[in-house]
Amino acid sequence: MPTRTARTAWNGDLQQGSGQVELTSSGRGTFDVSFPKRSAENADGTTSPEELIAAAHSSCYAMQLSALIAEAGGTPQSLDVAADVSLGPDPAGGFRLTGITLKVRGEVEGLDAAGFTKAAEDAKASCPVSKALTGVDISLDAALES
Repeated sequence: MPTRTARTAWNGDLQQGSGQVELTSSGRGTFDVSFPKRSAENADGTTSPEELIAAAHSSCYAMQLSALIAEAGGTPQSLDVAADVSLGPDPAGGFRLTGITLKVRGEVEGLDAAGFTKAAEDAKASCPVSKALTGVDISLDAALES
């Protein structure tokens, strides 16, 4: 299996500094990062580690869920997955990820709501990004749409 690479170039201290994250393996883009914007409500055109984790988690989860739906005898027509990753203070000092909420809405043939919910829960537990984030509380809001 391949290894993927991202790179960050940072200049300055935490409060006044800034950087750029480059998606090196894919060559798909370079994105600005800064701590003040990371910790603000409005990202103002910058990304953050939390947004990048949310992107990784939502895409990994969608792939895993599509595989588990097929294993259960269903056919996924569409899956809409959002991941909300929260940053907050760490009681031990500094910051930590305080929680992740996965929200999925799916159009699936061949599975009822209970079957979809089981596949969704199993995907939450078994996608590689969920496994990597075991130190963070991950909640799931899953619903089948008709």
